[in-house]
Amino acid sequence: MLRLKAIADYQFGHGAGNCLFQDGDQIVLSKRTGRVKIVLSCDGKVVAAFRPKDGYLTLGIEGAKRLLCKFKDFSLKVVASEEAEPFVKEGRDLFAKHVVSAGEDIRPGDEVIVVNRAGELLGVGTAVLNGEEMLCFKRGVAVKIRRGVL
Repeated sequence: MLRLKAIADYQFGHGAGNCLFQDGDQIVLSKRTGRVKIVLSCDGKVVAAFRPKDGYLTLGIEGAKRLLCKFKDFSLKVVASEEAEPFVKEGRDLFAKHVVSAGEDIRPGDEVIVVNRAGELLGVGTAVLNGEEMLCFKRGVAVKIRRGVL
């Protein structure tokens, strides 16, 4: 758990590890390799999954909720327009023309949280563009959504 908290602190910012992983969370190990596979909350919801190819974490909806509660000005957050809301909730990609704002620190490949203007969680995914490009471009995918809230 200490290793996962350290990775979360590095990836999402100082204090993210303690916020993301709480007492009662269950670590699921791979049967074949014995390495960390996913972390589940006490009620069985996915908090985060471990990506063995690069050693980073991917967020589940529960993990994104935990981070948004703790960090109001989360730097890896993308705000989507009203037109894109229902599509992102279904788990479809967010296009650049529907990005209202994006964190300056976002780089391609970063794990991001997508919210609406009111700050309500819509989904989680991987950034395809950096934060500046998301706002400048009018075509193409900005965030590949992995999971929507529906």
